[in-house]
Amino acid sequence: MTHPLLDLPPLGAARFASIEDRVARLLSTGQDVVIMQGEALLPLEGAIRATAGPGTTALNVVTGPYGQTFGDWLRDCGATVIDLAVPFHTAVTAEQVRAAFAEHPEIDFVSLVHAEAATGNTNPVAEIGEAVRAHGALFYLDAVASIGAEPVLPDAWGVDLCVIGAQKAMGGPAGVSAVSVSGRAWARMAANPRAPRRSYLSLLDWKERWIDGGRKALLHAPAQLEMLALEACVERIEAAGLDAVMARHAAAAAATRAGALALGGGLEPYVHDAAEAAPVATTLRAPSGTVAADLVARALSADPALPLAAGGGALAKEMIRVNHYGPEATPGAVRASLAALGAALGEKGLDVDTEGALRAVEAAWG
Repeated sequence: MTHPLLDLPPLGAARFASIEDRVARLLSTGQDVVIMQGEALLPLEGAIRATAGPGTTALNVVTGPYGQTFGDWLRDCGATVIDLAVPFHTAVTAEQVRAAFAEHPEIDFVSLVHAEAATGNTNPVAEIGEAVRAHGALFYLDAVASIGAEPVLPDAWGVDLCVIGAQKAMGGPAGVSAVSVSGRAWARMAANPRAPRRSYLSLLDWKERWIDGGRKALLHAPAQLEMLALEACVERIEAAGLDAVMARHAAAAAATRAGALALGGGLEPYVHDAAEAAPVATTLRAPSGTVAADLVARALSADPALPLAAGGGALAKEMIRVNHYGPEATPGAVRASLAALGAALGEKGLDVDTEGALRAVEAAWG
């Protein structure tokens, strides 16, 4: 008996290359795009290890947990790391980046997360990219959460390494990712004796054996299911229109924020300024005297399919995440999430206005 997920025809080099081309168009980039056969941590780590080493001085912007991880990788590579950390309820500014350059003119690498789904903030990449370009540093960007939810324009912003993944706003699986690579980044890798070679982390292997070979022979057997899923994600975005997909995520964020404020009970947005809140996910601060993880568990007990999660690590006590990305960027998902949180807060004896919250969702979405 044949099975649609098991008995698949071969995925050849031409099909693989065509999917890369579609991802490049999604990013509006003329840079090389390499699809990596794994979750986005693969190209995120691979790009750092390929371009950073003992001679690197990196400005590592920390607006959430992924920025912390990048700093760890950079130090492990032997780079000198200058952390620019801002409170997780806000975003970094281009002025702060310029100040870091003025204090440390030796900086030649900048790592930044665009949208931190884990903390709910988003950073002004266009303005930061202008500052990085003027300074002459290599610019590395994690756009895994932001792609599909807000503009991601590596060429226009001067991004040398832009990593994306399918599992957030693109609405796909976590097992496939991609990175756009500028000519400057390839040159940095080629000059780095510590850049991974003959390794699953290696971007240079893809450059030398795939791109330079005319994209005719793959390095290894492609992950067919994930590649086909990535292609389907891009097709769906193309069919709807990227602007419409981004508008849907922006509407979900605005509606969630408005609904949470109207719900009351002490629930409030975790990111103070709406302009700094990510459209991919909205984070909320649990009311005083409650534990965010407990509230989320109670809400999910009524409907386990809700796009709700508590913050990671220490944030589990205070942060609730509404993950309105991909197929969950809908009025129904937002309404159901806020209604469930309202019920959980009401069980704690807090005064909530669920009907008012639902009206606020409708008004904000419209």
